[in-house]
Amino acid sequence: MARTADSAVAPARNDADERRGRILSVARRLFSERGYSDVSTIEIAAEAGVARGLINHYYGTKRELYVEVVREMVRFRSQPVPEYVDGATPQDRLDESIDRWLEMVERNREAWLAAVGAEGLGHDPEIEGVLDEAREEATTRLIQVLGLGPAADAPPELHAVLRAYGGMAEAATREWLERDRWSREQVAAFLKAALPELVGTAYEAIPDKADTNQGERR
Repeated sequence: MARTADSAVAPARNDADERRGRILSVARRLFSERGYSDVSTIEIAAEAGVARGLINHYYGTKRELYVEVVREMVRFRSQPVPEYVDGATPQDRLDESIDRWLEMVERNREAWLAAVGAEGLGHDPEIEGVLDEAREEATTRLIQVLGLGPAADAPPELHAVLRAYGGMAEAATREWLERDRWSREQVAAFLKAALPELVGTAYEAIPDKADTNQGERR
């Protein structure tokens, strides 16, 4: 029986996807072990078992490959919110989310530090765009984790508080991974205790925006 066009194309597509995935996996590991500047595309290609030209074909430049590594790395933020199980409190769900996040950060130490500005392409506009999107997704997840209602209905002040918390969490990872002032357990304890305070006492202390604008016009 003659092969159809679709049956001939499918294996080729699968092979291409497998090679792309292998390149991305190797790049992620090497960037996480040594950082952007110390890794070459020649080394990535050799460890992935592909021709160097395939990296350019699939991803373009080394910088573009790195951007894709960062994009894949921060997709952890789209993981499902911890399951709502009987007896589980918002704090239980928060604790699980923070533990998952710190596991990702530790597993991708060098790439994470570079992405949040410790080295390499930390101030690259495209990297910043990828991180900003991930930060917005993280804010949405936190609203869901804490049971504060649909994110779309949450007031902008709450979104701002959670974005500020995200910035603090990123800074905390640098105190742990870059400056060795905290252990992972200490970072986890700090972040788990800080968020309830921020969305409680601190959030409630923020005056209404209309009141502040009125005061500025006086």
